[in-house]
Amino acid sequence: MSVTNLEYLFKPKSVAVIGATNDPRNAGNIVMRNIMAGGFMGPVMPVSDDAEAIAGVLTYASVKGLPKAPDLAVVCSPLDEVPEIIHSLKERGTRGVVLMGSGFASMTEEERLDVKSTILRVANPPDIRIIGPKSLGFMIPSLSLNASLAHSDVTAGKVAFISQSDSLLATVLDWAKAKGVGFSHMVALGSRIDVSFADILDYLGSDPLTRSIMLYVESIKDAREFMSAARAASRNKPVLVIRPGQALDTVLGDLKLRETGDHRLVDAVYDVAFRRAGMLRVENIDGMFDAAQTLGTPRNVFGKKLAILTNGTSAGILAADRLLAGGGELALLDEDTVIAIDDLLGREHWSRTNPVDIPFDADGKAYAEVLKLLLKDKNSNGVLVMHVPWKAQPDVEVAKALRDSLKRVKRMVLTAWLGSGAAEQSREVFRKAYIPTYDTPTHAVRAFLYMAEYLQNQEMLIETPDSLPTDFFPDTAGARDIVGKALEEGRDRLTEPEAKGILAAYGIPVVETRIAISAKEAVIAADKLGYPVALKLRSPQIPQPFDVGGVLLDLETPERVWEGAASILARCTRERPDAYIEGFTVQKMGRRPGAHELFVSAEVDPVFGPVVAFGHGGMAREMIQDTALTLPPLSMSLARELVERTRIHTLLKGTPSHSPADIDDICLTLIQISQLIMDVPQVTAIDINPLYADSEGVLALGGKIAVAPFEGEGESRLAIRPYPRELEECVSLKSGRHVTLRPIRPEDEDTHRVFLSSLTDEDLRLRFFGVVQREFDHKDIARFTQIDYDREMAFIATAPDAAGDPETLGVMRTNTKPDNSEAEFAIVVRSDMKGEGLGSMLFHKGIRYTKDRQTKLLTGQTMIENKAMQGLSKKFGFEITPDPHDEDLVDMVLDMDKVDA
Repeated sequence: MSVTNLEYLFKPKSVAVIGATNDPRNAGNIVMRNIMAGGFMGPVMPVSDDAEAIAGVLTYASVKGLPKAPDLAVVCSPLDEVPEIIHSLKERGTRGVVLMGSGFASMTEEERLDVKSTILRVANPPDIRIIGPKSLGFMIPSLSLNASLAHSDVTAGKVAFISQSDSLLATVLDWAKAKGVGFSHMVALGSRIDVSFADILDYLGSDPLTRSIMLYVESIKDAREFMSAARAASRNKPVLVIRPGQALDTVLGDLKLRETGDHRLVDAVYDVAFRRAGMLRVENIDGMFDAAQTLGTPRNVFGKKLAILTNGTSAGILAADRLLAGGGELALLDEDTVIAIDDLLGREHWSRTNPVDIPFDADGKAYAEVLKLLLKDKNSNGVLVMHVPWKAQPDVEVAKALRDSLKRVKRMVLTAWLGSGAAEQSREVFRKAYIPTYDTPTHAVRAFLYMAEYLQNQEMLIETPDSLPTDFFPDTAGARDIVGKALEEGRDRLTEPEAKGILAAYGIPVVETRIAISAKEAVIAADKLGYPVALKLRSPQIPQPFDVGGVLLDLETPERVWEGAASILARCTRERPDAYIEGFTVQKMGRRPGAHELFVSAEVDPVFGPVVAFGHGGMAREMIQDTALTLPPLSMSLARELVERTRIHTLLKGTPSHSPADIDDICLTLIQISQLIMDVPQVTAIDINPLYADSEGVLALGGKIAVAPFEGEGESRLAIRPYPRELEECVSLKSGRHVTLRPIRPEDEDTHRVFLSSLTDEDLRLRFFGVVQREFDHKDIARFTQIDYDREMAFIATAPDAAGDPETLGVMRTNTKPDNSEAEFAIVVRSDMKGEGLGSMLFHKGIRYTKDRQTKLLTGQTMIENKAMQGLSKKFGFEITPDPHDEDLVDMVLDMDKVDA
C-alpha cells in the first residue's frame, strides 16, 4: 500500500480504546492498563457502555461522544462490531486503527473473507490504516506508548521488531528485558488486512530512531511490494529476518514437491528472496540479537577471516572450532605480527599462531598491546577478544583497559568474557562503549559470521554486473508460436522436440530430437539423425522412463533400434500395464566424454513468481540433492553467484584429470532460461536434465516444458521488476546526432562515473544544491545505476563518442512514493550538450513515463537562481512557488491530471 497515514499509528497525539472494560481478563482492560502504566502523554479516551471509569479514566459512551477525534483507536470490541465502529471513527477523522477484538480465529475462511472485505470497504485504506485483526498491538517506547496486550513493558532502543506472530513478540519481549535490549518499535501485525511488512519497512527505513529492523515472517502476500520495500530499507540499515523452515510449510500445508523433480521446499524460495533483498536471515532469537548488536556498530567486516585473542587455550580452540564449522577462516598471522608479539611477550609465552593464546594472568595492558598488533595485521577481517576468569587478574580491569584502547579503532572487535558475576560487569563496560560483547565464544563467532554474510549480501546488491560473454537474440515470436499451438490443442506439456525447439530459439545448444509413434518410425528417425542414437519411451504416466528401463543409449544400427523399441515395449507392458504408450523419442547421442551432468530448471512459485534452479543433474539428481535457487531477472554476476552456491561448483573449476568447465557459458544458459520464462508467461515450468558442461560449453540433452494459459505481461509475475526494455527509444538532436533515451542499467556504472566527472562545478552546484562533490565511489555510483524500476526511474541519453564507445550525455530521474501519489524528479545535462534540445527530450520522456504509471503529482526543487530549470519546468506546465522552508529554493509541481495523454 504505502506509508500514508502511518504516522497516526506510530506517532499518535491522542488514543481512544474502544470496547474498554473493567474485566481484568478482557483485552479492553489490559490495553487500557498498559497505556496508562506506560505514561503516554497525550489524551487517552476509553469508550465503554457499561463502566463509568476504567484504569482511573472516565469513559465515553460512544465514539460520537468523544471530545476530540483520536489519532489512534485501539478497537477491542468483537470483530462483528468493527465495521460500524470504523465507520464512526472515520466520520470523526481518525486515521489509525488497531484491531484486537476476539472472533477472527473462530471464523471460517469464508466468514473471514467477508468481514475483511467489509472492513476494508468502510475504512478505505489509506484513509484509515489498520493493523490486525488478531493483533497483540504495538509499543513505541520513545512515546511511552504501550498499546498492546503484552505482559511487560519495554525500554527505548534503536532496534525495531516486527512480528507476524503474537506469541513470538511476547517471547522476544521477555528475552530482550532479560538482556537489557531496547526497542524503537515492537509491532504485532496480526492478520494483515491492510498494514503489511512492506508498509512497515518503508516507514522504518527512513525512521531516524531505528538503527536496525528485525522481522519474524511466516508468509508474504505481495512479493513485489515486499521485495521493493526490503531492498530499499536494507540499503539504509540492517534488516534481519527469522522464518521457520520446513516445519512451518508442512504445518501450513504448503510443502511443495516440484513436478520437475527438484523437491525444493517453499522455504528455500523465501531464503533466496531474503538474500536477494539484501537482508540477513538468522536461525533463532539469540542469533537475531547477536547479529543486531554487531551490525549496529559503525565497524564493518569484509570477509570471514577472524583472529582470536584469548588467555585460555581451550576457550580459543572452542571458538576456532565454531568458526571453521560455520564456514569462517582462521586468519593466518603475518610474519611481522608474530615477531612483534614475540618481542612483546617472549616466544615461549604465547602460542605463536592463531588463536593467539597469551598467559592466563595477562593484565589489561598486555591484552591491549597484543590487540593493537592484531588490528594492524591486514590478513584478518576482525578480532575476537576472549577472557577466562582468573583470580589474580580482575575481569573488569582488563575490560576497561581494552575499552580505552579501542576508542579510535575502526576495525571490527568482538569480545566474549566467559562466566558470570564479574564477567557480566565487564560485558556492561563493553555495552556502554558500544563494543559488541557476548557471554560465550559460540555467540560471538556466530555474530561475526552473520555480519560477514550480511555485508556479502549488501555487496551483491550493489555489485556491478559482468557483461554477457556473448550477445544473444532470442526468437521470442517462434517460441510463443510453439507454446500457442500446444495450448490450442489443449495440451499442458510440450513434446521433447517442441521443448528443445524453444530452448534452441533462446540460444541454448540442444541435441537434435525426433518423435516416433512406432518402432518403424523410430528406425526412420534414427536413419535421418545419424548413428549412434538414444531411444526413450514416451508415456504421460511414466515421467521418468529410466524407472522402467525405458531408455537405451548408443544404438548404432537400424536393427539395434528396432530390437530396442521392442524390448522397451515389453518391459513397460510388464512393469506398467496401466500406462498409455505414446511412442518413442529418438535423439542423436551427445558425445561429451568427461562432461559434468548439470540441471537447470525454472518454475512459478505461488508467492514469488518465477524461480530458477541450478545444480548437479543426471539420474542421481534426487539422491545428490545439490540445488541452489534464485529469482530472475539475472545478470552474469547473479548467475555466477548461483553456481557458486552449489557443491558441484568445486568440480566445475577443474580437477587434475578434468579441464575447467566453461562457467561463463553455464551462466549464460541460466540467463537465457530466466529470459525465456519472463518473455513467454504461458511457460510454467522448464527442466533441462542433463545439461552437459565442459570446457567446450554446454549441451542440453533432455528438456521438458509445461505450459498454461496466461493473460497479461510476463514481467507482472516477477518479484523483482526486470529492465524495462520497452521504454527505450531513439531521438535526433538539433545537430542531427542520434541519441538513445533508455532506462539506466547496472552495467552503466563506468560511463556514468565519466558523465559525472564531465559535469562542471556549476552543473554540480545547481544539481546538488550548492554541494560540489567531485569524487563518487562505487557505492555512490551503484545507488545511481542500480535502481528498483518499480519505484525509481532514470532515463539516460547515450550515444557513441568519436571512438565509437558509448557515453552518457544527460539523465532524468524520478523517485516515486510507494502509493504512487507523487514522484520527485531531478535532471542534469552535460554542459557541452546544452542548446541541443536534449533537456526537453529527457524531461518530456520523464513526464510521459510518470503519466503512464498514473502518478498524481510530479514534483521537484531547484535553487532560486536556476532560471533555466524554472523556465524548462514552466514550458511543461509546472507551477513554481517559493519553498516555505528554505528561501534559497523554489518548488515545482505538475498535476498529472492536467497533462495530455
